[in-house]
Amino acid sequence: MRAGLAGRCATVGAIAAAVLALAGCGRSDRPADTAGEVAGVQADIVAPAFASPTLAAVKRRGRLNCGVHEGLVGFAYTDNRGQWRGFDADFCRALAAAVLSDANAVRFVPLTSSQRFEALRSGRIDVLWRSTSWTLSREAQEGVRFAGINYYDGQGFLVRRSLDLASAAELNGARICVQRASTSELNVADWFRSRGLEYTPVITANEEAARAAYGREDCDAFSADISALAAARTTLSNPEQHAILPDIVSKEPLGPVVKRGDEAWTSIVRWTLNAVILAEELGVTRENVDQLAGTSRNPQVRRLLGTEGEYGPILGLRKDWAKSAIEAEGNYGEIFARNVGPDSSLDLARGLNAQWNATPGGLIYALPIR
Repeated sequence: MRAGLAGRCATVGAIAAAVLALAGCGRSDRPADTAGEVAGVQADIVAPAFASPTLAAVKRRGRLNCGVHEGLVGFAYTDNRGQWRGFDADFCRALAAAVLSDANAVRFVPLTSSQRFEALRSGRIDVLWRSTSWTLSREAQEGVRFAGINYYDGQGFLVRRSLDLASAAELNGARICVQRASTSELNVADWFRSRGLEYTPVITANEEAARAAYGREDCDAFSADISALAAARTTLSNPEQHAILPDIVSKEPLGPVVKRGDEAWTSIVRWTLNAVILAEELGVTRENVDQLAGTSRNPQVRRLLGTEGEYGPILGLRKDWAKSAIEAEGNYGEIFARNVGPDSSLDLARGLNAQWNATPGGLIYALPIR
């Protein structure tokens, strides 16, 4: 038995030796092949360069082309000196300060709702900051990308107090002024249909025409974003005779829009908006930004203001890009207050546009810069 076992062991040993020899032969060619495969994999996973053709064009011309509303009180309008003012206009200037170090290096391009996306696609504007709702169909079909949300709105109804209405449900059979080819037109149709109510749409070419039609009493109610209704009310001869009904019939997340195909520029716009939001959360204001840049020990503040880290250069901007944006127009809360909040004629409450950690809290939430 021992002899047989020894014989079998010798055979097994010989087979094992042969296998090892073959494996050794195979390994002699593997290092070069493996190196090639690894190099190929590494080449595939290296992050692409962060370069923005739009940013390069903006820097060459020395000016940001910013698309805005033709005239919406609180958001984008010209004052009696012909200067552009408003919530959206201030964000245009903050972006110009971030990328060009000059808040005044902006060319404001007033656009109708039907012009706005074509202006982006054609390169006529670099960014659209024009009370535009982020929807699936717009992002999929219009050749654009939304870079963030800077105002959470909803659609409502403006009516005359003399009608003595308490709810939009009482508008059955009413004439409703609404802008053509807008989410407002679609939302009104959805809302009435889902409740089995009747209405007569009074369709106008644009928002200004809808406001004028309502002022002439061509309709019983004007439907648009609540912020737009608040602005429209200020333009009426007797604003106190008109009320916005409590019903909110849609979600309207408004924010900056850019042309599809320049991911780096999308990021620059997104993070500039985010920096202004983060500034409010961290207590950085237009008044104290210089002081905090030199004295703050808070790592979050230091990263935001460029005194720690290389976050601006990652975007192709200066280290103090966010500091420049805040110096230009202030933090999110300051921009809100003076244009649409308590320091403005609109006097809109923060509501959903309060910071996430406020009391009561809202939906404004800054992404971390780190």
